[in-house]
Amino acid sequence: MLSPWFDSCSAAMVSAMAMATARRMRSSCAPLLRLVALLLGSAVVGVVAPEREARADGVVPPATDLPALLSLDDALKIFRSRGLDLLIAEAAVKSAEGDIGVAGAVPNPVVSGAYGRVFNYDPTGCSECSANVWQVGLSDSAAIENSLSGKRGLRLKVTKNALAAAKLSRVDAQRTLEFQIKSAYLQVAQAVLAYRFAKEVTDAAAKTLTVFQARYSSGAINEGDLARIETQKLESDQAFDSAVEAARQARVALAFLIGVRGPVPDFDVDTAILTYTVPPPLADATEDGLLHSAFERRPDLIATGYQKASAEAAIALARRQRFPDISLSVNYAQTGTGGSAIQPPTLTFGVSAPLPVFYQQQGEVKKAEAAYDTNALGQAKATAQVVSDVASGYSAYLGAKRLVQRMETGGLLKSAKTARDITRLQFDKGAANLTDFLDAQRAYIATNVEYIQDVTNYWTAVFQLEQAVGMVLH
Repeated sequence: MLSPWFDSCSAAMVSAMAMATARRMRSSCAPLLRLVALLLGSAVVGVVAPEREARADGVVPPATDLPALLSLDDALKIFRSRGLDLLIAEAAVKSAEGDIGVAGAVPNPVVSGAYGRVFNYDPTGCSECSANVWQVGLSDSAAIENSLSGKRGLRLKVTKNALAAAKLSRVDAQRTLEFQIKSAYLQVAQAVLAYRFAKEVTDAAAKTLTVFQARYSSGAINEGDLARIETQKLESDQAFDSAVEAARQARVALAFLIGVRGPVPDFDVDTAILTYTVPPPLADATEDGLLHSAFERRPDLIATGYQKASAEAAIALARRQRFPDISLSVNYAQTGTGGSAIQPPTLTFGVSAPLPVFYQQQGEVKKAEAAYDTNALGQAKATAQVVSDVASGYSAYLGAKRLVQRMETGGLLKSAKTARDITRLQFDKGAANLTDFLDAQRAYIATNVEYIQDVTNYWTAVFQLEQAVGMVLH
């Protein structure tokens, strides 16, 4: 009869005791709980705040000051100081410099110490005796063995060759990126010339339309002829709008390459860069001569040599690692004091080394050999790439040169203009029909547009050949 009542009372008492204990713990541990909460809160803020800050960082970068007339030299100068890809390549060089510091570092010595008490020892009757235990040790962490065995020297050889390769890779990145900038600069110059020519054409078309509208009003031409002139005017307007958009797109592309991070201003470029000339180094150049220069200068090809040397040193290092790391140590121990001490002061010298019984660096050696094979094949591939770049670049240069010469010295530009002007005079005098005039006008426009493209392709081929050889040719 009393059991249920007793059980419920017991449960109530236990609950009350637990609540009281909890209150006492909260009261006594309140400072500790607040400290823990503060630390946890700081940790959470430390984890969440950067993410929140990254999401909230939507500020548009400020506009970059560009000269009103941006020359190619100015563009390259801005790129060399602000180009993002070039800055990334420089960071890789810094990382390789850090690897040298790691590889050449001498291991720090290890100091150890211990204190203890001897159980079941009674120093009664011995005034100089005690149950204290002291131990002090010093180890060289295999620093001496690493230097004498040549492991440290091999690590430095690996990283120094890697650093040389990284520096050349940075130069190669600059070579490749500067070609892209030069090509983009040519595209802007081409777009500006195309815009100017389109403006000239559309202005001339507007004047022609005005003249023909007057003729139509006087009955000199029919409605069909006027519609054809209006079509030509609208086509010229279409070409002009396309030229405006192309010029803006070309400026944005160039600004991105040179490192502009904010809004892109409407800068102008020096269109004189598209003037046809033969660079002096290319006046008597041959493909074989350019190829020899490329093998002497191409930074990517030279870098593969350093990468191969680094991989070769890595093989030697992996094999040298089979020799165990031998650590030298000196230890001092003492248990108690006085002449009757349990262990009088003792100095010991020790040597420790792992026994290469089960594993002798087979995996590391195999990986190092595979890395060497990869770099050797990469060097062969880079060699073939240099040959291909020079051959294709020289062929593109010669082809573009012939097209421009046909336009300028061959008389194609002059002939198209002469044909258009004469046909216009003949049409005004009634000796030619409107179809002849419109055909001559379209041929003149197409020839000029083609010339702008041809001279752009010519200088692009020159810069491409510079990239292939690894030297300035203009």
